[in-house]
Amino acid sequence: MENDLVQSIALLSRTPRTLDALLRDLPGIWTSANEGEETWSVVDVIGHLIDGEKVNWMPRAKMILQYGNKREFEPFDRMRYLREDQGRSLDGLLDEFAQLRSENLVQLGALSLSREDLNLRGRHPVFGEVTLAQLLATWATHDLTHLHQISRVIAHQNREAVGPWNQYLGVLHCSGHSSG
Repeated sequence: MENDLVQSIALLSRTPRTLDALLRDLPGIWTSANEGEETWSVVDVIGHLIDGEKVNWMPRAKMILQYGNKREFEPFDRMRYLREDQGRSLDGLLDEFAQLRSENLVQLGALSLSREDLNLRGRHPVFGEVTLAQLLATWATHDLTHLHQISRVIAHQNREAVGPWNQYLGVLHCSGHSSG
């Protein structure tokens, strides 16, 4: 399916509300636990999403519009959030994510992107040339990846408690949300 900006925005605008409805006021056992060594907790995932709002999606979109493929994107440090958000409350992180996402979607709308704009190319440090349309589709799909990850992390906390039903609960057998 070819990316449609309206469809991507429909997903992007719902993520903060979805996370808020699922996570706000949940006991910490669900949100601060992870799946084991070198895995992320729900709090970590929200910190990572915030970081993307600050330094990834809109800055890269603006870079494509301003420079095309003449300037390479700054590499995205997927672990930067660990230095930025340690000790913050989940509710505070959810509020910040919602605010940043809202601001970014207003900025995105103000760009009044045309089909020609969506075909503009930027330069990713690993993938090489990418289009603005691909970047925006990835932004929306990235949200879905982390919604899946959050579901998996929360479910992991019940892996023993479900007993023999474990074999029928696919979320407990998923081996990750992304590679590399």
